[in-house]
Amino acid sequence: MKYALVTGASSGIGAEYARLLAEGGHNVIVASNRDGENRRVAERLRRDCGVEAEPLYADLTEAGAAERIYAWCKERRIEVDILVSNAGILHFGLLTHTDTAAVDRIVALHCTAPAKLCRLFGADMCRRGGGRILLMSSITAWTPYPTMTLYGSTKAFLKNFGTALRLELRGGGVSVTTVFPGAVDTPLYNLSERRRRILRRTGVMMSPREVARRGLRAMMRGRARCIPGWAAKAEVFLCRLLPSCAVMPVTRIPAVRRLLERL
Repeated sequence: MKYALVTGASSGIGAEYARLLAEGGHNVIVASNRDGENRRVAERLRRDCGVEAEPLYADLTEAGAAERIYAWCKERRIEVDILVSNAGILHFGLLTHTDTAAVDRIVALHCTAPAKLCRLFGADMCRRGGGRILLMSSITAWTPYPTMTLYGSTKAFLKNFGTALRLELRGGGVSVTTVFPGAVDTPLYNLSERRRRILRRTGVMMSPREVARRGLRAMMRGRARCIPGWAAKAEVFLCRLLPSCAVMPVTRIPAVRRLLERL
């Protein structure tokens, strides 16, 4: 049976990817490191959308996690024809103050796990002659950001990886789409509801569902990349024009300065 596999699907953008795919008639594997949430999301998808939805506990920061997911699918004769590699950690902090175990987790989650999942499921897609892969990067992939050294650099890996993988797999009928969202309305931003509404209305900040909707639309159309929203497009355009040192004035913004002082 064919399924879409979505990592980080228990909440946020990942949960919206899972719901939109289910609403489109796709069976979904809800994978994340939150077992209870996986089960609740899968149950809602089965109830609301009338599709098959399977919860799968997977901590992609652990060694061998991608191989275990692949083996789990093989044991159940599940054919993954859509892979949405969405799981991620948003990390702020000076690298010299970051625990080395956190470095391992971020690199494993943003680089190692997506590469292995694409290797395993991408090979199957090529053998079948078709499939779709979506990789979640970030606008931070386009230029270095102070206090986001690890996050931005690992997202830059996904940017280059997605471009190269697309060229490798196109002969096998497999499309690869990389998504570069900007600010997304999540609890990470400590803002009032009124300010959230203003930022969403002006397009500076996007809802998780809108980001997922645009990402899936780009994937289904076989596009190489998706930069959702005018604000993200403007930032990427400026990042291409300006040298990396141009972001240094960001560190003089009071909120950022206070963050740096606490690190």
